[in-house]
Amino acid sequence: MNKFLWLPLLLIHCAVYSQVSNEDVFVKGIYGNPERVLKAGYAFDKLGVNAVFVRRASLNQEFYQQAKAQGCRIFVEFPTLNGKGYIEAHPKAWPINEKGEQAAPADWFMGVCPTDPDFQAYRAEQLRETLDSYLVDGVFLDYLHWHAQFETDQPILPETCFCDRCTGQFEKAHNLQIPVEDIANRAQWILANQETAWRNWRNGILNGWVTEMGKILKENQPDALLGAFYCAWFPEDHRGALFNTLGIDVSSLAKRVDVLAPMLFHQMYGRPVNWLGEYLEWLVKAIDSSEALVWPIVQAHDKPGLVSPEEFGKALQEGSRAPASGIMMFSEQSLLENPAKLKVMQDYYRNKGSQ
Repeated sequence: MNKFLWLPLLLIHCAVYSQVSNEDVFVKGIYGNPERVLKAGYAFDKLGVNAVFVRRASLNQEFYQQAKAQGCRIFVEFPTLNGKGYIEAHPKAWPINEKGEQAAPADWFMGVCPTDPDFQAYRAEQLRETLDSYLVDGVFLDYLHWHAQFETDQPILPETCFCDRCTGQFEKAHNLQIPVEDIANRAQWILANQETAWRNWRNGILNGWVTEMGKILKENQPDALLGAFYCAWFPEDHRGALFNTLGIDVSSLAKRVDVLAPMLFHQMYGRPVNWLGEYLEWLVKAIDSSEALVWPIVQAHDKPGLVSPEEFGKALQEGSRAPASGIMMFSEQSLLENPAKLKVMQDYYRNKGSQ
């Protein structure tokens, strides 16, 4: 959409934003394709929902205007390093493992090589297109990690990416010359001789993505918030895989975004529901409270197993503990499949903070 056609949407945005921009208002959101909730006959304002976190592919003008008219802030989920659907046609972007082979899908997830310049340009253009079409309250980076699968109690943690481009950039960044040529032996040499530097370099690549996406966002819509969904493991979990495999350092991430959205999917991780509160207690100590807002996303989704309405209610309570100033739930499908969960959310949201 041409930006000159924004005026009607801008007026709606400003009128609603003036009511919800106060930082004391607790954010109460739904993640996924929340338009399905409206089509099922429900209204966000009646449910106590004041924010929607909508997948980029699901956002459309009709939903945008309906959500704004019901007092919702609109945040767009952006699938940053999800390579599925791209790498199949662009093999140079396929992540390469320590054996010199194309990494296999990690269950349903397929990542990408984060240093591929064409993929970087592809995602940058997608973000600009979204911002040219919609005046949003923020963009939340999703799939913000090197290729792996962490939404399970048995995570899949491959070593990537050892393509010539990645190892070449690593050599240049650290003024090194890896004394072997083939990919598998280069990978083994790095892990044996430069592992700490390699892990730090990978984190720097991830941080670079956050910085670049944030720059595009602020250049186009300076008042929009930059958020990040990220794996909510403790640093020592799975032998340090949060940093070593996924490439995530929470303290450095907090310096680069406006909002942290830890993915507190307790049942997927095989954790008790009170673990959510324990994680937030740790997070208070891990980041400077002035660095970023904290809006966790909690699980209502029945996979694996079942999350009862009572358990979902407990997750909302635990996930709202300090330092959280907002919360959202995953996903709208679970609400529509079990109206008792929708009632739990409605009761909690309507009683939680200012509307």
